[in-house]
This record gives sequence, C-alpha cells and structure tokens, in this order.
Amino acid sequence: MSDASPPVSAARRAAQAVDALRHGWPLAFEDGPVLLPIETAIAIEATSTRLLISAARAATLKLANQRDAAVPHAPVLIHGGEPFDLRSAIPIADPALDLANPLKGPFRAEALDWEATASAAMELARIAGILPAFMVDPENAGEAHRLSASDLGAYADAGALRIITRAKLPVSASEDAQIVAFRSSADTREHVALIIGEQSGDRLPLVRLHSECLTGDILGSLKCDCGPQLDAALHAMAEHARNDGGWGALLYLRQEGRGIGLVNKLRAYRLQDEGFDTVDANQRLGLPDEARDFPTAARMLELLGAREIRLMTNNPAKVDALTAAGITVAERVPHQLPDNPHNARYLSTKRDRSGHLLT
Repeated sequence: MSDASPPVSAARRAAQAVDALRHGWPLAFEDGPVLLPIETAIAIEATSTRLLISAARAATLKLANQRDAAVPHAPVLIHGGEPFDLRSAIPIADPALDLANPLKGPFRAEALDWEATASAAMELARIAGILPAFMVDPENAGEAHRLSASDLGAYADAGALRIITRAKLPVSASEDAQIVAFRSSADTREHVALIIGEQSGDRLPLVRLHSECLTGDILGSLKCDCGPQLDAALHAMAEHARNDGGWGALLYLRQEGRGIGLVNKLRAYRLQDEGFDTVDANQRLGLPDEARDFPTAARMLELLGAREIRLMTNNPAKVDALTAAGITVAERVPHQLPDNPHNARYLSTKRDRSGHLLT
C-alpha cells in the first residue's frame, strides 16, 4: 500500500483558501507572493512594506488615475514609505476608518506583474466576505495555505451543484408548496427552491431569482424592497397556480448583498449613511456592485427540469445571464413594488445606474 497522500483537487484548495481567509491565515500562490488578509489576520506581529488593495481604494489615496479606477474591483499594488503593521494597514483597507485615522504615507503604486494571482486573491476575499486588502510577502505571517490562481475556477463550478433533498413546506402563500435543497461539493453555500403548484412539463413556470437578504427578508428593513418582493413573488406564483393551473419556482440564493456578503453589505450601509449611493458605496469598499452567481441559478433550474421559463424581474441583466447559461427566458414578467422614504434612493439607483426597468 502506498503512503502517498491523494492529490488535493483545485476545488478543495480554493475552498480551503476561502476558509483560510476567514480565519486570518495567509495564502501562498504558485508563482506569486504570500498574501495575508488585513481584516482577519491573526498574525498580529506581521509587517510588510507592500499592500494589495482595490483600484477604488487606491483612487481614494490618490494612487490611481480615473482610467485605472474605472474598474474598482481591480487590484493595485502599493508601497509604503515605512513598513505597515496591522494597525496602520486596517484604515487603508476599510474606507469607514480612513477619515478617523491618519494614514502613514507617503505611498506609491508599483507595477503588478502577477495580475492573475492578484485578481484571484481579490475574488477569494469577496467570496469569503472580507475586505479585499492584503499584506504582500509579510514578515511573521505564519504558515500559509498553498494554491494556484487557477483553482478559483473550480470553486465557481456550477456543474457540481446537486439536489440533496426535498420536502413539503406549507407557507402562507400556498399550503401545498414544496422545498428543494441544493448543495455543491465546490463550495459551502446551500441554496433552496420553493415550488408552488404542480410541476408540469407543458407549462412554463413563473420563476423568481431571490438573493438572500437578512435585513429585508427577516428583519423587515425599509432600506431595500427585498422582503416585499419575496412575499409578492410567492403570492403571484400561488395565484398563477390557482387560477391558471400553472406552477412557479422561487430560487432562494445564498448570495447576500448582491454577492459581497452580509458584513460588507452593512459596511456599504454605513457609507450610504454618509451620502454615497449603493454603487459608490460598494466601489469605495473595493467590491463589485454586482457579484451574484447566476450560473448557479441556471443549474438549479436545469435540475428542476425548467429550461424555459417566465422570469419575474425588472433587471435585464438577469435575463441576459440566464440566457447565456442556457436557460430560455420566454417572457420577462415585471415585478415592481412601491417605494418608501427609506428606499426611494436605493430604487432610483438601481434604475439609473444598474439598468433596472420600471415596468
């Protein structure tokens, strides 16, 4: 019997990298540097003269021109006049802290000759739900998790998704609803679909993609329209099943904050309190304003046998994304609800900057 350990898959290395970032452990990339996440780092004695931050943060520090900052999630390598420790690095990473803490400059931007690795690190930080900022080749960082930048593609493999179980779930909109649970070996998220009505191959389902929103769905936040949209979609599907004999599927996707995570969404809320709109707040954090995983939604629909659908949305990007993933959207069904004084700006930003339609 061989004593050799089995090879570790790319998906596992990427999943372990996400876990490492959440725990504050460094990453060691093949043909690249060691990167230590600034927000979660447990190596409190770590120091480095270089940081990897987003273009949006670099622009705030006057280290990127407008063209470079036009892609706010893009990575930028900066060099400090003095070594950074965690105390001086955290305000550079977090825009909520930079005004309250004097930044230890001067800083300069450096050429980045490992851009694929840097981009992978920024995306892994987004998946982990932490700020996209790293110490580069720090001293006293501790043992690092090894991976390749190409491992990220395996983590995002929607084809690994499977139906795990299903059960009856009576809900207020329909007592005959059924819930279906999905899980992937490639990541830790568990998505569900709520099926309303009798599934039928000759009737196109009414479908709603709903990304989880703790503040709106559970706590009744008035800053967004997520909770009312969820409730209205379920009742529309129930009415469709009751009156037309059709069926509906609500996909509840585990991608809080349009894919940036709960804590980063709340950071964006804090920036919104200072006057920034939704898009600008995300960009100041160095995060994309749209990072949702629509290929996973398409895979869920395939597993449900719904390759052609009627989609409830005012967002043309959802139609385009599902179409690109092989789902036929036969009809876009408008899904618009009244605003309130707390979410009027949020809804106008979705319309004016994210391309959402009014009808």
